Amino acid sequence: MITELARAHTLPSRFYTSEEAAAREREQVFASSWQYVGPADRVAAPGQFLTAVVADEPVLVVRGEDGVLRAMSNVCRHRASFVACEAFGTARRLKCPYHGWTYGLDGRLKGTPEFDGVEDFDTASMRLPEIPVQVHGPFVFVRINGDEALCIPGFLEHLAPHAAGLRHARQVAYEVGCNWKVYVDNYLDGGYHVAHLHPGLHGVLDYPRYYCELHDGWNVQVSPLRAEERPRGKAVGDVRHGDTAYYYWLYPNFMINCYSGLMDTNRVVPIDVNRCVVLFDYYFPEGTQQEKVDRSIEVAGHIQDEDKDICEAVQRGLKSRWYDTGRYSVRRENGQHQFHQMLIQNSAR
Repeated sequence: MITELARAHTLPSRFYTSEEAAAREREQVFASSWQYVGPADRVAAPGQFLTAVVADEPVLVVRGEDGVLRAMSNVCRHRASFVACEAFGTARRLKCPYHGWTYGLDGRLKGTPEFDGVEDFDTASMRLPEIPVQVHGPFVFVRINGDEALCIPGFLEHLAPHAAGLRHARQVAYEVGCNWKVYVDNYLDGGYHVAHLHPGLHGVLDYPRYYCELHDGWNVQVSPLRAEERPRGKAVGDVRHGDTAYYYWLYPNFMINCYSGLMDTNRVVPIDVNRCVVLFDYYFPEGTQQEKVDRSIEVAGHIQDEDKDICEAVQRGLKSRWYDTGRYSVRRENGQHQFHQMLIQNSAR
Protein backbone atom coordinates (compact mmCIF):
# COMPACT_ATOMS: atom_id res chain seq x y z
CA MET A 1 0.00 0.00 0.00
CA ILE A 2 2.83 2.42 0.86
CA THR A 3 4.56 1.71 -2.45
CA GLU A 4 1.31 2.28 -4.34
CA LEU A 5 0.67 5.48 -2.38
CA ALA A 6 4.21 6.77 -3.00
CA ARG A 7 3.65 6.56 -6.74
CA ALA A 8 0.03 7.68 -6.89
CA HIS A 9 -1.51 10.90 -8.15
CA THR A 10 -4.68 12.46 -6.78
CA LEU A 11 -7.94 12.61 -8.73
CA PRO A 12 -7.83 14.83 -11.84
CA SER A 13 -9.52 18.19 -11.41
CA ARG A 14 -12.38 17.22 -13.76
CA PHE A 15 -13.65 14.86 -11.05
CA TYR A 16 -14.44 17.99 -9.01
CA THR A 17 -15.58 20.41 -11.70
CA SER A 18 -17.49 18.55 -14.43
CA GLU A 19 -21.24 18.08 -14.56
CA GLU A 20 -20.68 14.66 -16.14
CA ALA A 21 -18.77 13.49 -13.06
CA ALA A 22 -21.50 14.80 -10.77
CA ALA A 23 -24.22 12.99 -12.74
CA ARG A 24 -22.26 9.74 -12.75
CA GLU A 25 -21.68 9.94 -8.99
CA ARG A 26 -25.35 10.58 -8.33
CA GLU A 27 -26.21 7.11 -9.61
CA GLN A 28 -23.03 5.08 -9.15
CA VAL A 29 -21.94 6.46 -5.79
CA PHE A 30 -24.88 7.96 -3.88
CA ALA A 31 -27.86 5.99 -5.22
CA SER A 32 -25.87 2.75 -5.06
CA SER A 33 -24.42 3.06 -1.55
CA TRP A 34 -25.96 2.98 1.90
CA GLN A 35 -26.45 6.57 3.03
CA TYR A 36 -26.73 7.81 6.61
CA VAL A 37 -29.90 9.89 6.91
CA GLY A 38 -30.27 10.60 10.62
CA PRO A 39 -30.18 9.50 14.26
CA ALA A 40 -32.08 6.35 15.17
CA ASP A 41 -33.61 7.97 18.25
CA ARG A 42 -35.59 10.31 15.96
CA VAL A 43 -37.59 7.33 14.66
CA ALA A 44 -37.73 5.16 17.77
CA ALA A 45 -41.47 5.40 18.47
CA PRO A 46 -44.52 4.81 16.22
CA GLY A 47 -45.34 7.92 14.20
CA GLN A 48 -41.87 9.43 14.41
CA PHE A 49 -40.31 10.35 11.08
CA LEU A 50 -37.30 12.04 9.54
CA THR A 51 -36.62 13.30 6.03
CA ALA A 52 -33.51 13.52 3.87
CA VAL A 53 -32.36 13.90 0.27
CA VAL A 54 -30.27 11.06 -1.20
CA ALA A 55 -29.00 11.16 -4.79
CA ASP A 56 -31.42 14.06 -5.38
CA GLU A 57 -34.31 11.86 -4.19
CA PRO A 58 -36.49 13.14 -1.31
CA VAL A 59 -36.69 10.33 1.25
CA LEU A 60 -38.96 9.79 4.24
CA VAL A 61 -38.17 7.36 7.08
CA VAL A 62 -41.03 6.60 9.47
CA ARG A 63 -41.83 4.17 12.27
CA GLY A 64 -45.23 2.59 11.60
CA GLU A 65 -48.00 1.87 14.06
CA ASP A 66 -46.94 -1.76 13.74
CA GLY A 67 -43.46 -0.83 15.00
CA VAL A 68 -41.82 -1.45 11.62
CA LEU A 69 -39.34 1.12 10.34
CA ARG A 70 -39.87 1.96 6.66
CA ALA A 71 -38.14 4.26 4.18
CA MET A 72 -40.06 5.55 1.20
CA SER A 73 -40.27 8.30 -1.37
CA ASN A 74 -41.22 11.65 0.13
CA VAL A 75 -42.89 12.74 -3.11
CA CYS A 76 -46.69 12.85 -3.31
CA ARG A 77 -48.13 10.70 -6.11
CA HIS A 78 -50.50 13.51 -7.15
CA ARG A 79 -48.41 16.58 -8.06
CA ALA A 80 -44.93 15.77 -6.70
CA SER A 81 -44.93 17.96 -3.61
CA PHE A 82 -43.02 16.77 -0.56
CA VAL A 83 -45.35 14.79 1.68
CA ALA A 84 -43.44 15.68 4.85
CA CYS A 85 -41.75 19.08 4.80
CA GLU A 86 -40.13 19.07 8.25
CA ALA A 87 -36.69 17.58 8.94
CA PHE A 88 -38.26 15.37 11.62
CA GLY A 89 -41.42 15.09 13.66
CA THR A 90 -44.32 12.89 14.73
CA ALA A 91 -47.54 12.20 12.81
CA ARG A 92 -50.50 9.84 12.90
CA ARG A 93 -50.81 10.07 9.13
CA LEU A 94 -48.76 11.67 6.36
CA LYS A 95 -50.65 14.54 4.73
CA CYS A 96 -49.36 16.35 1.65
CA PRO A 97 -49.63 20.13 2.25
CA TYR A 98 -50.44 20.86 -1.42
CA HIS A 99 -53.83 19.19 -2.05
CA GLY A 100 -54.34 17.20 1.13
CA TRP A 101 -53.63 13.71 -0.16
CA THR A 102 -53.09 11.51 2.88
CA TYR A 103 -50.97 8.40 3.35
CA GLY A 104 -50.71 5.91 6.19
CA LEU A 105 -47.46 5.45 8.06
CA ASP A 106 -46.91 2.38 5.86
CA GLY A 107 -47.09 4.55 2.71
CA ARG A 108 -50.52 3.40 1.54
CA LEU A 109 -52.77 6.06 0.04
CA LYS A 110 -55.64 6.77 2.45
CA GLY A 111 -57.34 9.96 1.30
CA THR A 112 -57.82 11.90 -1.96
CA PRO A 113 -60.03 14.97 -1.39
CA GLU A 114 -62.41 15.91 -4.21
CA PHE A 115 -61.36 13.02 -6.43
CA ASP A 116 -64.79 11.51 -7.00
CA GLY A 117 -65.49 10.53 -10.59
CA VAL A 118 -61.89 9.85 -11.60
CA GLU A 119 -61.85 6.68 -13.71
CA ASP A 120 -59.29 3.87 -13.80
CA PHE A 121 -57.77 5.08 -10.54
CA ASP A 122 -56.27 2.28 -8.41
CA THR A 123 -55.43 3.60 -4.95
CA ALA A 124 -53.50 0.43 -4.10
CA SER A 125 -50.95 1.21 -6.81
CA MET A 126 -50.52 4.80 -5.58
CA ARG A 127 -48.70 4.02 -2.35
CA LEU A 128 -45.36 5.73 -1.70
CA PRO A 129 -42.55 3.56 -3.16
CA GLU A 130 -40.42 1.87 -0.48
CA ILE A 131 -36.63 1.65 -0.37
CA PRO A 132 -34.34 -0.42 1.88
CA VAL A 133 -33.61 0.93 5.36
CA GLN A 134 -31.32 -0.36 8.11
CA VAL A 135 -30.43 0.77 11.62
CA HIS A 136 -26.86 0.28 12.78
CA GLY A 137 -26.06 1.44 16.30
CA PRO A 138 -27.37 5.00 16.67
CA PHE A 139 -27.61 5.57 12.89
CA VAL A 140 -30.29 5.12 10.20
CA PHE A 141 -29.14 4.25 6.66
CA VAL A 142 -31.12 3.98 3.40
CA ARG A 143 -30.24 2.84 -0.10
CA ILE A 144 -31.92 3.97 -3.32
CA ASN A 145 -30.65 1.19 -5.63
CA GLY A 146 -30.06 -2.39 -4.47
CA ASP A 147 -30.85 -4.07 -1.19
CA GLU A 148 -27.63 -5.84 -0.21
CA ALA A 149 -26.97 -5.60 3.52
CA LEU A 150 -24.65 -2.86 4.70
CA CYS A 151 -21.36 -4.64 5.39
CA ILE A 152 -18.85 -2.65 7.43
CA PRO A 153 -16.69 -5.23 9.22
CA GLY A 154 -15.52 -4.02 12.60
CA PHE A 155 -16.86 -0.49 12.20
CA LEU A 156 -19.61 -0.53 14.82
CA GLU A 157 -17.50 -2.55 17.24
CA HIS A 158 -14.73 0.03 16.99
CA LEU A 159 -17.14 2.95 17.37
CA ALA A 160 -19.37 1.51 20.11
CA PRO A 161 -17.28 2.48 23.17
CA HIS A 162 -17.19 6.12 22.04
CA ALA A 163 -20.91 6.34 21.25
CA ALA A 164 -22.20 4.55 24.35
CA GLY A 165 -24.61 6.57 26.49
CA LEU A 166 -24.82 9.52 24.08
CA ARG A 167 -28.09 11.05 22.88
CA HIS A 168 -28.81 13.24 19.88
CA ALA A 169 -29.03 16.91 20.84
CA ARG A 170 -29.08 19.09 17.72
CA GLN A 171 -28.50 19.28 13.98
CA VAL A 172 -26.69 22.19 12.31
CA ALA A 173 -26.36 22.63 8.53
CA TYR A 174 -23.52 24.42 6.75
CA GLU A 175 -23.52 25.23 3.04
CA VAL A 176 -20.02 25.10 1.55
CA GLY A 177 -19.08 26.36 -1.90
CA CYS A 178 -17.15 23.31 -2.99
CA ASN A 179 -17.61 19.92 -4.57
CA TRP A 180 -18.52 17.33 -1.93
CA LYS A 181 -15.26 15.45 -2.53
CA VAL A 182 -13.18 18.52 -1.65
CA TYR A 183 -14.77 18.49 1.80
CA VAL A 184 -14.14 14.76 2.25
CA ASP A 185 -10.54 15.16 1.00
CA ASN A 186 -9.97 17.84 3.61
CA TYR A 187 -11.30 15.54 6.33
CA LEU A 188 -9.13 12.63 5.20
CA ASP A 189 -5.73 14.32 4.91
CA GLY A 190 -4.52 12.74 8.14
CA GLY A 191 -4.39 16.02 10.03
CA TYR A 192 -2.04 17.49 7.42
CA HIS A 193 -3.89 20.81 7.40
CA VAL A 194 -4.58 21.09 11.13
CA ALA A 195 -1.34 22.86 12.13
CA HIS A 196 -1.86 25.45 9.40
CA LEU A 197 -5.62 26.08 9.53
CA HIS A 198 -6.85 25.09 13.00
CA PRO A 199 -4.52 26.61 15.64
CA GLY A 200 -7.03 25.97 18.42
CA LEU A 201 -7.51 22.31 17.53
CA HIS A 202 -3.78 21.88 16.90
CA GLY A 203 -3.13 23.01 20.45
CA VAL A 204 -5.20 20.08 21.71
CA LEU A 205 -4.02 17.28 19.39
CA ASP A 206 -0.71 15.47 19.84
CA TYR A 207 -0.01 15.87 16.13
CA PRO A 208 3.27 13.88 15.86
CA ARG A 209 1.38 10.78 17.04
CA TYR A 210 -1.64 11.33 14.76
CA TYR A 211 -2.21 8.40 12.36
CA CYS A 212 -4.88 6.80 10.14
CA GLU A 213 -5.96 3.14 10.19
CA LEU A 214 -7.49 1.72 7.00
CA HIS A 215 -10.27 -0.87 7.09
CA ASP A 216 -12.64 -2.43 4.57
CA GLY A 217 -14.93 0.42 3.49
CA TRP A 218 -13.95 2.78 6.29
CA ASN A 219 -11.04 4.28 8.15
CA VAL A 220 -10.32 6.00 11.43
CA GLN A 221 -7.86 8.78 12.19
CA VAL A 222 -6.55 8.57 15.74
CA SER A 223 -4.80 11.30 17.69
CA PRO A 224 -3.78 11.32 21.35
CA LEU A 225 -4.73 14.58 23.05
CA ARG A 226 -2.25 16.86 24.74
CA ALA A 227 -2.30 17.49 28.47
CA GLU A 228 -5.10 19.92 29.26
CA GLU A 229 -2.86 22.29 31.19
CA ARG A 230 -1.14 23.38 27.98
CA PRO A 231 -2.32 26.96 27.36
CA ARG A 232 -2.48 26.79 23.56
CA GLY A 233 -5.93 25.83 22.29
CA LYS A 234 -7.58 26.38 25.66
CA ALA A 235 -10.96 27.31 24.13
CA VAL A 236 -11.05 24.07 22.14
CA GLY A 237 -9.68 22.10 25.07
CA ASP A 238 -12.59 23.23 27.22
CA VAL A 239 -14.96 21.11 25.11
CA ARG A 240 -12.65 18.68 23.27
CA HIS A 241 -10.88 16.65 25.89
CA GLY A 242 -10.04 13.13 27.05
CA ASP A 243 -7.13 10.86 26.17
CA THR A 244 -7.70 10.35 22.45
CA ALA A 245 -9.67 11.79 19.53
CA TYR A 246 -11.14 9.44 16.91
CA TYR A 247 -12.21 10.61 13.46
CA TYR A 248 -14.14 7.96 11.53
CA TRP A 249 -14.96 7.98 7.83
CA LEU A 250 -17.45 5.60 6.17
CA TYR A 251 -17.53 5.53 2.36
CA PRO A 252 -18.48 7.74 0.68
CA ASN A 253 -19.60 10.80 2.65
CA PHE A 254 -20.18 10.05 6.35
CA MET A 255 -17.78 11.14 9.11
CA ILE A 256 -17.93 10.79 12.89
CA ASN A 257 -15.83 12.78 15.38
CA CYS A 258 -15.44 11.32 18.87
CA TYR A 259 -13.98 12.83 22.03
CA SER A 260 -14.68 12.01 25.66
CA GLY A 261 -18.41 12.51 26.24
CA LEU A 262 -19.04 13.99 22.80
CA MET A 263 -19.74 12.74 19.29
CA ASP A 264 -20.73 14.61 16.17
CA THR A 265 -21.48 13.19 12.76
CA ASN A 266 -20.95 14.95 9.41
CA ARG A 267 -22.97 13.97 6.34
CA VAL A 268 -21.86 15.69 3.14
CA VAL A 269 -24.70 16.15 0.65
CA PRO A 270 -24.00 17.42 -2.89
CA ILE A 271 -26.13 20.33 -4.09
CA ASP A 272 -24.39 20.70 -7.43
CA VAL A 273 -20.87 20.28 -8.77
CA ASN A 274 -19.67 23.41 -6.91
CA ARG A 275 -21.71 23.26 -3.69
CA CYS A 276 -22.54 20.90 -0.86
CA VAL A 277 -24.31 20.95 2.48
CA VAL A 278 -22.65 19.44 5.54
CA LEU A 279 -25.16 18.25 8.14
CA PHE A 280 -23.73 18.02 11.66
CA ASP A 281 -25.60 15.87 14.20
CA TYR A 282 -24.38 16.44 17.78
CA TYR A 283 -24.56 13.80 20.51
CA PHE A 284 -23.96 14.32 24.25
CA PRO A 285 -24.59 12.32 27.43
CA GLU A 286 -28.18 12.60 28.62
CA GLY A 287 -28.50 15.46 31.08
CA THR A 288 -25.62 17.52 29.68
CA GLN A 289 -26.06 21.18 30.62
CA GLN A 290 -27.35 23.36 27.81
CA GLU A 291 -24.48 25.79 28.29
CA LYS A 292 -21.97 23.02 27.57
CA VAL A 293 -23.92 21.89 24.50
CA ASP A 294 -24.05 25.45 23.15
CA ARG A 295 -20.36 26.06 23.81
CA SER A 296 -19.30 22.81 22.19
CA ILE A 297 -21.34 23.54 19.06
CA GLU A 298 -19.93 27.08 18.96
CA VAL A 299 -16.36 25.71 18.98
CA ALA A 300 -17.24 23.18 16.28
CA GLY A 301 -18.73 25.99 14.21
CA HIS A 302 -15.49 27.98 14.41
CA ILE A 303 -13.51 24.96 13.18
CA GLN A 304 -16.08 24.44 10.44
CA ASP A 305 -15.69 28.07 9.30
CA GLU A 306 -11.95 27.50 8.93
CA ASP A 307 -12.58 24.37 6.85
CA LYS A 308 -15.23 26.13 4.78
CA ASP A 309 -12.88 28.91 3.75
CA ILE A 310 -10.10 26.59 2.60
CA CYS A 311 -12.45 24.17 0.82
CA GLU A 312 -13.99 27.02 -1.15
CA ALA A 313 -10.51 28.26 -2.08
CA VAL A 314 -9.57 24.76 -3.26
CA GLN A 315 -12.70 24.56 -5.43
CA ARG A 316 -11.68 27.77 -7.15
CA GLY A 317 -8.12 26.50 -7.57
CA LEU A 318 -9.30 23.26 -9.17
CA LYS A 319 -10.53 25.30 -12.13
CA SER A 320 -7.07 26.72 -12.83
CA ARG A 321 -5.63 26.01 -16.27
CA TRP A 322 -2.33 25.14 -14.56
CA TYR A 323 -3.66 22.52 -12.15
CA ASP A 324 -4.88 19.02 -12.91
CA THR A 325 -3.62 16.55 -10.31
CA GLY A 326 -1.39 16.39 -7.23
CA ARG A 327 0.53 13.88 -5.09
CA TYR A 328 -0.12 12.28 -1.72
CA SER A 329 1.83 12.60 1.51
CA VAL A 330 2.79 9.00 2.31
CA ARG A 331 2.98 9.96 5.99
CA ARG A 332 -0.44 11.60 6.14
CA GLU A 333 -2.80 11.00 3.24
CA ASN A 334 -3.38 7.25 3.11
CA GLY A 335 -7.05 7.75 4.07
CA GLN A 336 -7.59 10.18 1.22
CA HIS A 337 -5.94 7.72 -1.18
CA GLN A 338 -8.30 4.97 0.03
CA PHE A 339 -11.29 7.25 -0.65
CA HIS A 340 -10.11 8.02 -4.17
CA GLN A 341 -9.47 4.37 -4.99
CA MET A 342 -12.94 3.35 -3.80
CA LEU A 343 -14.49 6.22 -5.74
CA ILE A 344 -12.77 5.20 -8.97
CA GLN A 345 -13.76 1.55 -8.52
CA ASN A 346 -17.42 2.37 -7.88
CA SER A 347 -17.65 5.02 -10.60
CA ALA A 348 -16.39 2.52 -13.17
CA ARG A 349 -19.27 0.09 -12.63
